[in-house]
Amino acid sequence: MRLPFFVYGTLRPGEHNHDLFLRGRTQSEEPVRMRDVVLYDGPGYPYAVEESGGVVSGELVTALPQEYEELLAALDRLEEYAPGDPRNLYERVARDVVRADGAACVRAWVYVAAPAVAARLRARGTRITGGDWRSRC
Repeated sequence: MRLPFFVYGTLRPGEHNHDLFLRGRTQSEEPVRMRDVVLYDGPGYPYAVEESGGVVSGELVTALPQEYEELLAALDRLEEYAPGDPRNLYERVARDVVRADGAACVRAWVYVAAPAVAARLRARGTRITGGDWRSRC
């Protein structure tokens, strides 16, 4: 599936990984929200954890068609994601995001905390209130 990406942390415009991974590879970037997910602070980056009732702000990034496969592979490496690997910190899953106008949902790839990581964060992690990585400071 060639889905756009929902980015909520260091890949957002103005954050340090945006230019390293996305500059020149995207067709569009637009503000969106994802429901039923919350953010936890990590060591320099956030973790999205699926949780009913939460809302996270981010951007919907649509890759240029000719850049899609390379970008997908680069983001999987950045997030240390390998399909089926029990050591993953993140899992790449398809979820719906809501456009800023609230009228349309779009299916997108998002990297969420892997189950073991999510359990640790729920038990003793620091939640980012408001669901916006940029508001953490």
